Amino acid sequence: MDNFVPACQNRKVQTVERPDVRLIREHPDWVIVGKPPNLLIHPTRPDGQYTLLEWLKNRYPGEPVAIINRLDRETSGLVLVARTSEAASALGKMTMRREIRKRYLALVVGEPLPAGSILTRLDRQGKYRPSEIHLKQAVLEEGYPAVTRYTCVETRQDREGRGVSLVEVELETGRMHQIRVHLSHIGHPVLGDKIYGPDEKNYLRFIEGGWTEDLQKSLQLRRHALHSARLEFVWNNEPVVCLLPLWEDMLEFWDGLAFSPESENALTKS
Repeated sequence: MDNFVPACQNRKVQTVERPDVRLIREHPDWVIVGKPPNLLIHPTRPDGQYTLLEWLKNRYPGEPVAIINRLDRETSGLVLVARTSEAASALGKMTMRREIRKRYLALVVGEPLPAGSILTRLDRQGKYRPSEIHLKQAVLEEGYPAVTRYTCVETRQDREGRGVSLVEVELETGRMHQIRVHLSHIGHPVLGDKIYGPDEKNYLRFIEGGWTEDLQKSLQLRRHALHSARLEFVWNNEPVVCLLPLWEDMLEFWDGLAFSPESENALTKS
């Protein structure tokens, strides 16, 4: 993977209308926006909660906006949106053919191998065994093939001396929660992950009582530290490459960590 992590130093991104949704690149056929963490893509219940789709409809009234790549509520980063029916059809077919490349940055627990590929089968856990969380996915022999490739960019230490790594991830398939399940499967869950982190009951506790001091100790971050950082595709024979630095909450946490001796040596040699 070519390294685009230095883009994280460029923290200025244009904001439009609402300070938390960011207009990254605009085209007559599509638009790329930066979704903040804890913003739903689509409404899930009639409770009036603000969504990215509502923001898009307000900005592009009368246009048949269609969201091409969806992100979990807590995941921040780049979202590609079609502005015409023709573009929605074309981009949808490109997605099926895997012609839209997506890369993510994540903060994970521990220090993974420098690089690796994770190949398993995934499906919803509750289809095969009891699960307290309806949407929880799991590695299952009966599941669907899933492939994730990652590179460990750097490892630092928190105040207790525990390792935290910045990893760059690229998907070859797009299963639900794939990155989070796969990184947890290899023993390096995404920091702050309430479902696939140290204890899935953290998710149930959060649903019942909100954020607590115990959850802070267990998870360290209020949301899972996953960020959609790069989108790449070809449109009308022209390459489109879009980068978005780490969202501020992830960047602040990362900047607050201490360099490990190995990390300092690696930086000196580079």
